[in-house]
Amino acid sequence: MQALVKYGDRDGQVALQAIPEPELPPDRVLVQVRAVGVCGSDVHLWRNRHAWAIKLPLVLGHEFCGVVAAVGAAVEGWQVGERVAVETAAEICGRCLLCRSGHYNLCPERKGYGALADGAFTHYVVARPEILHRVPEDVPDEHAALAEPICVAYNALVESSSLRPGDTVVIQGPGPIGIMALQIARARGAGTLVVLGTEGDGHRLAVAQALGADRVVDVTQEDPVALVRRLGDGLGADLVVDCTGVSAALAQALEMVRPGGQITKIGWGPQPLAFSLDPLVQKAVRLQGSFSHNYPIWERALALLATRQVDLGPVIGGVYGLEDWEAAFQAMEQGRNVKSVVRIG
Repeated sequence: MQALVKYGDRDGQVALQAIPEPELPPDRVLVQVRAVGVCGSDVHLWRNRHAWAIKLPLVLGHEFCGVVAAVGAAVEGWQVGERVAVETAAEICGRCLLCRSGHYNLCPERKGYGALADGAFTHYVVARPEILHRVPEDVPDEHAALAEPICVAYNALVESSSLRPGDTVVIQGPGPIGIMALQIARARGAGTLVVLGTEGDGHRLAVAQALGADRVVDVTQEDPVALVRRLGDGLGADLVVDCTGVSAALAQALEMVRPGGQITKIGWGPQPLAFSLDPLVQKAVRLQGSFSHNYPIWERALALLATRQVDLGPVIGGVYGLEDWEAAFQAMEQGRNVKSVVRIG
C-alpha cells in the first residue's frame, strides 16, 4: 500500500512509498483510513524543523478517522464498518501512575502516531481499541479527522487553564491550534478575544475574525501589548495562549498578561529564551504547559463537532488526494489554508 514516508533527516525528504499492509495482533483493531488532517507538525517534519524525537523511516500523520476494517480475536465491543476517530497515543506502557490515573498522554513510554509510531497518511493503521471513538452520524469524515487538534485546544483551554466567563484572552498564532483555541475559548465564555499573527497570516486572521475574534492583530503593523493594555481595566490579559512556540512570543506574553494571570503554552520550539523570567515572578503569573489529550477530552470534542459548537467550515481550506499531499502541505505552509485535509481512497 502507498504511504507518505519521511525517509531522511533533511529538508524535503518525504515521499510516497510502498509499504506492506500491517498485520493485526489479536488485541488490536485494523482501521481503514478515510481522512487525515495535515498538522503544522507534519509540515515541520517535511522541512525537518521539528523539535521532538521521531523514528526514521516514518509514516507521517496523526490526525485521522476511518472505518473499522477488522477486529482482533481478543477485542470486544467493536464491529467491522463502524466509523471511528483515533487518538494519537499509539502505544503506552499501561503500568505507570500516569497511565493508571488517566494521564496516559504523559506516559514516559508513549509513542505517538506520526512521531515514534507509523502514522495515518496511508490506507490501513493498527490501533489499540482503547483509543477509538465512534464518530457521530452527522459529522463528515473531513471534520472527524480534525477532532485531534480540537482536543489539543480543549486540553489547553479547559483542563489546563483557569478561564472564566468574561476573561480577556489573547491567542498568539492563528494557525490550526490557535483557531481551535479561539473557538474553545469562545464556547468557554471568554469576554474579549484577541488573536495575534504576522504579515503572512492575513487569511488566517480573517478566518479568526469570522469565527468570533473581537480583535485580530498583525504584530508587524500594530503593537499588541499597547492594544491589550487599552482593554478593560488596563492591567492586561487574564489568559495568554502561546500557539507559536517561538521564544519571542513568550517574552511578549509576559508583557501582555495581567498580574496574577496565566500563560498557557501549547506551541513547540527549540529556541533558547534569551530573556529574563523575572516578570513571571514579579507579576505572580502562572506559566502552564499543555500536551496532547486523553479519552474524556475526545468524547467532548466529538460532541462539540456534533452540536456544531466548533465550526470547521472556514477552517478547512482544501481537501486533497494522497497523491497531492505536497500541494496540501504547501497550502498550509504558505498560509493559504488554515487546515488541509487528505482523503484516502
